[in-house]
Amino acid sequence: MRVDEFDFDLPSERIALRPAEPRDAARMLVVRPDAPLADAVVRDLPDWLRPGDAVVFNDTRVIPAELKGTRTRGEGRVAQIAVTLHRRVAPDRWRAFARPAKRLAPDDEILFGEGGNVCLLGELRARVTAREEGEVELKFELSGPVLDEAIAAVGHVPLPPYIAARRAEDARDRTDYQTIYARDPGAIAAPTAGLHFTPELMARLDAKGISRHFVTLHVGAGTFLPVKAEDTAEHRMHAENGEVSPEAAAELDEVRRRGGRIVAVGTTSLRLLESAADPDGTIRPFAGATDIFITPGYRFRAVDMLMTNFHLPRSTLFMLVSAFAGLSTMHAAYAHAIGEGYRFYSYGDASLLFRADPA
Repeated sequence: MRVDEFDFDLPSERIALRPAEPRDAARMLVVRPDAPLADAVVRDLPDWLRPGDAVVFNDTRVIPAELKGTRTRGEGRVAQIAVTLHRRVAPDRWRAFARPAKRLAPDDEILFGEGGNVCLLGELRARVTAREEGEVELKFELSGPVLDEAIAAVGHVPLPPYIAARRAEDARDRTDYQTIYARDPGAIAAPTAGLHFTPELMARLDAKGISRHFVTLHVGAGTFLPVKAEDTAEHRMHAENGEVSPEAAAELDEVRRRGGRIVAVGTTSLRLLESAADPDGTIRPFAGATDIFITPGYRFRAVDMLMTNFHLPRSTLFMLVSAFAGLSTMHAAYAHAIGEGYRFYSYGDASLLFRADPA
């Protein structure tokens, strides 16, 4: 399909720079096949679900993945380097986007930490092991949890560019840009639909007999990189690491067997579940990388409903929701949301989509 079929105009004032307070006070547009659009509020999510349904969350934890440092060669040949980590490939290695990448070459060493603000555990150093088209692979001197601590000490929260261009990161973002159930560090962007959940909303789900389940997809470049091709067939998704545990797979299959619906919170949860599902909808344990790219025409296997925020035009995420609910339906839903003052993108409002099965 042509990428311009997924374009739309969004006024800049619709882009949210801060989340709603409290989180579950955000608005929620309900989109159902052959039914009028319904304006609701996130805290009312249980009213749209049935006892026996299952809500699936992505429990990845955002890390401060933006690092700034210096590269030195020879006698005084210094360059200022910024990198954004996007996918861990080993306990001591990360794939990263570098700026400016042209100043790096294999075997270069980078010392991270602004103005001498290096890790309390020692200097955080990395060696470039590969470079390709703006990406580098970095091998750090530290490894595993010790490396995680060092990155947390010197890194910055990688706010989306449409927020970072309008204000600087601050202390609030370390909390605001994290779900309340975040557990497993490794994401460079938040699974933003999950930002709406509060302990009170979780309790309402429990009270209605709606089960909660957790999977892990470390959100990386595959989720947010812009589509530069003119046709969707020409776009390459970056792989992201994920896991569906044997316990979660068995629990979700039991929900389906009993007639319950699978409700994915966020496109990341959906992409991981679809990666783990057989053609008949059976969800299998999964551990590894996925580069699944969902566009209209895809037949969904496992997920019945999707709660998600409002996405960028021409993005892989708007393509995904168009595949789930229908392209014309989503264009109409987004036009309604813009007209009614919904807040867009990571800190914005939500939508609840019911799957539109192809004829």
